[in-house]
Amino acid sequence: MCNFFSFPPAVGGGIESLEDFWYIWLMKIINSEDIIARVIAEYKGVYKVKNADRTYLAKVTGKRIFEATSREDYPAVGDWVEIIMADKENAVIQKVLPRKTMLKRKSSNKNESQVIATNIDVAFVIESVDRDFSLNRFERYFALARDGGVDVAIVLNKIDLITQETLERLLVQIKNRFKNIDAIPTSTATDKGLANLKKHIVKDKTYCFLGSSGVGKSSLINKLLGKGILRTEDISAHSGKGKHVTTKREMYFLENGGIVIDNPGMREVGMIDNLVGINDLFDEIANLADECKYKDCAHAQESGCAVLVALKSGKLDKEKYSNYLRLKKEAEFYELTDLERKGKDRDFGEFVKKAKKDLSDFGHKDYGR
Repeated sequence: MCNFFSFPPAVGGGIESLEDFWYIWLMKIINSEDIIARVIAEYKGVYKVKNADRTYLAKVTGKRIFEATSREDYPAVGDWVEIIMADKENAVIQKVLPRKTMLKRKSSNKNESQVIATNIDVAFVIESVDRDFSLNRFERYFALARDGGVDVAIVLNKIDLITQETLERLLVQIKNRFKNIDAIPTSTATDKGLANLKKHIVKDKTYCFLGSSGVGKSSLINKLLGKGILRTEDISAHSGKGKHVTTKREMYFLENGGIVIDNPGMREVGMIDNLVGINDLFDEIANLADECKYKDCAHAQESGCAVLVALKSGKLDKEKYSNYLRLKKEAEFYELTDLERKGKDRDFGEFVKKAKKDLSDFGHKDYGR
C-alpha cells in the first residue's frame, strides 16, 4: 500500500530536482511536534484529512475563516495541513502548508477563482472519443495545468466505441498539435490500455483526473483501484450527455503507491489569470511574438507581425492560433476585471478615509482629533 508520508530520498540525501527543494523546505518549516495531515476529501464546510495513523473529519479555525481574503486561503484536496485533534474522530485545521503546485479555474463569480486541487504532479486530461473529443478543450486544461506548475498527459477514453482506423486518425491529430504530451488510449469496457495507464502512475506521486461529465473518470479510477468504490452511471441515451455522478473531490490510494484524485465533471473550463500558462503552452507562438515589429503586437492585423507571417505560410496551425487568441483574450479579460474590482475597492477605501476626515473636521464625537 501507499507509504502516505514518504518523501523523495533527497530529503535525507542529495538534491536531484527542483521538486526536492520544495520537500526539503517543507520539512524545515514543520516542527517535530506538529501533527501533519493531508486533505483527502472536501465537503461543504468540512474536510476529510489523513495522517500516518488514521483519518479525521476536520474544520478550519474561526481565526482562519476571519483572516481569509479569497477561496484560495481555504484548504483544498491535496493540501498538507497542520491539525490538532479534537477527539478520536475529529480535528481542527490550524494551518495550510505552502503548496508546491495548484490547479484552479474561474468560478461562476468572474472575480473569483476555484481551486481544483493542490500539490499535483500530473493532471490526466480525459476526453471520450464518441462525443467529447476536442483539441481546443485539451488546450484549455493544459493552460490551467501549466500555469499551476502541473505536468499533463492525455487519456483518450471509450476507444471500444470507434474503429482502429478512427483511433489512429485521432492520435495523429493529437500528436500533430501536442508533440511532447503523452496520449493514452483506454477503454473500461474492454480494459484495453489500462495496463499502459497504470505504468504512467508511479509510487508517491499525485495524479488529478480532469474532464467533462460522462467521459469516464470515475470508471477509470475504479479500474485502477480494482473495485467499484466510485459511483458511475451511463451516458444519457436521450441527450448523449454525461451525468454529474461525482459531486465531490476525493483522493484515492492505489496498491502500487500512486495517489489519484477524482473530480466532478466540468461543463466549463474558464480561464483566470493564466497568461503564464498560456504563453508556456503556446511557446511556438510566444517565440514568434519576439520577432514581431511591435512589442505590444496583438497578432491580429498588425504589419510586421511574425505570427501572422507564420500563419499565412502554413507554418502555424490555424486552429491552434485561433484557440490561442481566444484563451489569451479570456485570461486578459479576467485580469482586467480583477484589477477593476481592486480599483473600486481602493476608491471605496479612499472615500471612507475622506469621510472620516470630514467628520473629524466637523467635530463628530467618534472621529474627533
